[in-house]
Amino acid sequence: MHLFNTRSFKFIAYTLVLLTIGTIGFYSIGGEEWSIIDSLYMTLITLSTVGFSEVHPLDESGRIWAMILIIFGVSGFAYVISQFGTELLEFGQYRSRKMKKHIQKLNNHYIICGYGRMGAVIASELTEKNIPFVVIDHSENKIEKIQEKGFKYIFGDATLEETLVESGIKSASGVVVTLNTDQDNLFVTMSVRTLNTDAFLVSRYSLHDTAAKLMRAGANKIVNPYVAGGHKMSELLTSPFIEDSVTIKTPQQNYVDLAIDEIEVAKMLRYDGISIFDSKLREIFNVSVVGIVAENGTVSINPKPDTILRKSHTIMLIGEKSNLEKLKDSVIS
Repeated sequence: MHLFNTRSFKFIAYTLVLLTIGTIGFYSIGGEEWSIIDSLYMTLITLSTVGFSEVHPLDESGRIWAMILIIFGVSGFAYVISQFGTELLEFGQYRSRKMKKHIQKLNNHYIICGYGRMGAVIASELTEKNIPFVVIDHSENKIEKIQEKGFKYIFGDATLEETLVESGIKSASGVVVTLNTDQDNLFVTMSVRTLNTDAFLVSRYSLHDTAAKLMRAGANKIVNPYVAGGHKMSELLTSPFIEDSVTIKTPQQNYVDLAIDEIEVAKMLRYDGISIFDSKLREIFNVSVVGIVAENGTVSINPKPDTILRKSHTIMLIGEKSNLEKLKDSVIS
């Protein structure tokens, strides 16, 4: 910054002038006993107020000169500190303005309200997928972490409408609200829906009573991390071989437990050399082959029905958890 360079130059010039004048003063007052080095050394220890002993005894005029230097040195130091603080403040404001200009150029991006544990995970996954996003948080410590990651951010309170506007809410494709309290999440959800009626909105909640309120406020999806985490751990405990699962809730309040699993054809030798169509996996067990992993690691997604299964293959299956378990009980050797 030009202002930063100007102030730095003034400080350096002030310091050099003070050292030069102080050295000349001691050299002139000290007489023949004082060398240039002695005078410079005396100037430095006077300005720094370190309290070292005098190079040579000072007379009354020498002490007066030392006091003058101390006054100018202390006042100059105070000036430098104040200017340094001003520069840091202005640099922070400059960086904030620059960040906001970048955010204003975004379109169809995503907004993460709250950079807690959930927000950090979401930001990491969006980064891996190269999806543009902005993080909103009002904690200085969290903002420092966000800056280290190189994420775009707004340092502010997500419950304030002006903060949401600065994050580009009106042009955002989606918003996830992961603040600490249900009250804040509900308030932000209502604010977001008021400013953008089309963005896909996901909100976190902790209390059961908040769920219905969030849906009425305009949330498209709601997530309780404790329930979701407990459900996932329960699945892993009771079905340790299932790779992943998801519970789908239908409008009629029915639940469907879908799961994705990987099974080696070597464990189901009856299917070695048989096509997917002839295996009758869908007809008998109501599961579908959605992928095949070859021995060299090559993955074939949504393979054709005439694809031949080989002993070296690992097949990826999707279906209800109960059907996958039935398949394993029936065919795995």
